[in-house]
Amino acid sequence: MAFPDPTLPIATCSATSCTDCPVSAKVHCHFRLKDLVHFLLISFPGIIIGGAVINGYNQWFFALYIAFIIGFFGLLEIRVMCSHCPHYAEEGKTLTCWANHGSPKLWKYRPGPMSTPEQILFFGGLVVVWGYPLPFFALTDAWLLLALYILATTAFFVTLKLFLCSKCMNFACPLNGVDQSGRDMFFERNPSVAKHWHSQRSLCASECK
Repeated sequence: MAFPDPTLPIATCSATSCTDCPVSAKVHCHFRLKDLVHFLLISFPGIIIGGAVINGYNQWFFALYIAFIIGFFGLLEIRVMCSHCPHYAEEGKTLTCWANHGSPKLWKYRPGPMSTPEQILFFGGLVVVWGYPLPFFALTDAWLLLALYILATTAFFVTLKLFLCSKCMNFACPLNGVDQSGRDMFFERNPSVAKHWHSQRSLCASECK
């Protein structure tokens, strides 16, 4: 599995070296295999539990569940959220990040914030993927598995928010948790990214007057 060289600045960065970079303490600019494994370990338990219950009820509904997951993570999420990420500007036809490794880059890089419709589609996709299994727990009286599913899903989003989103360079994502000081440090070394964010803020300010 290919990942960006951790010794080289990312494509949008104006620095010539990553040595002693102050941004690295606030923002995770490079991804490794362990980051991908971490994400898979926290995301798969809920999906496996939900999928097992759906498959036990009806295989056609299970196939639809798989289609939802592939459609969201492999297509919709890439368009509305990932294409705003600086990592999307890296060379190659597929993503090599920790959450969507291997997904095709079918759309152009679009730095700057997500639009309101994009955010609606993003959260709508999350609701469909994690909400779709819920009726099947009731249909199969799998109440213990429902409790495990809720526990696994809650643990996934809490862990995601605390340990991955807290240092993610995709500030456009509604789940991003990097504080303003970290964003400012990143913008200083990534002026091409900062330009789009500042222009969007100026546009919003003028429209809101």
